[in-house]
Amino acid sequence: MENNRIENKFYACLGSDNVYRNEPMKKHTTFRIGGPADYYLCPHSAEEIQKVVEICREEKMPYFILGNGSNLLVSDQGYRGVVIQLWKNVSDIRVEGCLVYAKAGASLAKIAAEALEEGLTGMEFAAGIPGTLGGAVVMNAGAYGGEMKDVLREVLVMDEQGKIFTLKKDALKLGYRTSAVKEKGYVVLAAVLELQQGDSEEIRSRMEELRQKRAEKQPLDMPSAGSTFKRPEGHFAGKLIMDAGLRGFSIGGAQVSEKHCGFVVNTGNATAGDVLALIREIQKTVLEKFGVELETEVKFLGEF
Repeated sequence: MENNRIENKFYACLGSDNVYRNEPMKKHTTFRIGGPADYYLCPHSAEEIQKVVEICREEKMPYFILGNGSNLLVSDQGYRGVVIQLWKNVSDIRVEGCLVYAKAGASLAKIAAEALEEGLTGMEFAAGIPGTLGGAVVMNAGAYGGEMKDVLREVLVMDEQGKIFTLKKDALKLGYRTSAVKEKGYVVLAAVLELQQGDSEEIRSRMEELRQKRAEKQPLDMPSAGSTFKRPEGHFAGKLIMDAGLRGFSIGGAQVSEKHCGFVVNTGNATAGDVLALIREIQKTVLEKFGVELETEVKFLGEF
């Protein structure tokens, strides 16, 4: 009966088409791994997100904000709580001059493509990052010398009490794979990016150059969660793992990529348990051989 009451609250807020029970999370992560979430919700607006979080708070139900699941490992047992997906339903992008207004679910690739169309430079680094704007803000995502902190002007966020407000760039405390948003547990709703006028052909050329680099160096043809580990100070995680003799090493269906040792890939039937065991083995071996502690960049959801 309690579940029915909660379910009815979600239905009243979102409509039955946007409320899923016992939804397999392997369908919603780039790792293609993960058991069922108790509830999987797809709101369309900041107001709906606000209402859903309020219901979760009232019912004392844990919740998790999901983009496109590109940096996430979900437990084989799934998640005993509510997954709130901010992706295609909240992905509007609008360009005014050098400013890009985008909602949290907009993909970085789409934002970069829109910027190219408008002859704006600054987002080339993000064109191949397989994530959403919301997740990129939280983690201050970056690649090939660029980071979100280089282009962010302000971010619309919601705190755990449901209050919505704007954070200017200086208040975001953007560092290596961290931010005030991450530290305080805020939900990103939208952001304004400030780019520069550029030459469309140069922008296109740079994006193509980075696309080729990624294709050559990263295992884009296999399910993964991107870079598994943060870059340790003074080192590169992939090189440490390779020098430790772990290229191609596998546990169950999880494998250290043959192409780039900084990636753990799903060879087809990996469980979250396989991935975690492999991560632990990599950390142990690298620590023993080089005295370097590898910290995961991938987030974990559920019980492990």
